[in-house]
Amino acid sequence: MSSIPHTLTIAGSDPSGGAGLQGDLKTLSALGTYATNVITAVIAQNTRGVAAVHPVPAPLIAEQLDNLLEDVRIDAVKIGMVADREVAETIAAALRRHRPRWIVLDPVMVAKSGDILVDAAGIAAVRDVLVPLADVITPNLPEAAVLLDTEAPRSPDAMEAMLPALQALKAPYVLLKGGHLSGESCPDLLATPAGSAWLEAPRIATDNLHGTGCALSSAIAARLAHLPPEASGEAIAEAIGEAKRWLHAALEASRRLAVGHGRGPVHHFHAWW
Repeated sequence: MSSIPHTLTIAGSDPSGGAGLQGDLKTLSALGTYATNVITAVIAQNTRGVAAVHPVPAPLIAEQLDNLLEDVRIDAVKIGMVADREVAETIAAALRRHRPRWIVLDPVMVAKSGDILVDAAGIAAVRDVLVPLADVITPNLPEAAVLLDTEAPRSPDAMEAMLPALQALKAPYVLLKGGHLSGESCPDLLATPAGSAWLEAPRIATDNLHGTGCALSSAIAARLAHLPPEASGEAIAEAIGEAKRWLHAALEASRRLAVGHGRGPVHHFHAWW
């Protein structure tokens, strides 16, 4: 690719800057892409939690998407939280009209408290409309359980057993995140058309976990955006592994930040300052 790749995040806002739209823009920029955005919700939020959510109407989301995509070449898209079916179908229709090379879906449906963030229709829309459109999905264990209407895995063996059902949802690449397991490591399980592999990393003792899922999915989108159109499956898997290693470094460097009084953010720009 002769020019800097262009990326897009479709997400809600986070005024504290650690997650959502703002966290995605930082990640996409830190990893060498020109980042653009479409906002789906205005959220009153800080490191201690969410106070209010004001969704953007679906017609305005469609207008944002069409105006951007008619003008700017987008190489990779990251989709964050989608609260209802109308918004899911609006996003899917726009991305079919202006198909980017890569679509990464972070199926945000469960808060860290364990609360379900979307209703049954919203869950079905993510599963039936957006997952088949995506090239990569990045569910954590509770989100995978919600997608499949089952219990969350509690062991690596249970994660492996869940993988075929997730692959049956038709996304070619599935990164099942194992951070909710207990133990000294954070094992993620990557499924590709050629097989599966574990991506291991030691667990970092930190409370700065705000926006980690946003950061990882955005990092994957950024790494994929740098790949040439003829990239092999091996190169795609390596790009996903690179994104996980970047997040691990961002978590380690988060101790250099002191943002808020709750769960702080990762250090998106750890390689720069």
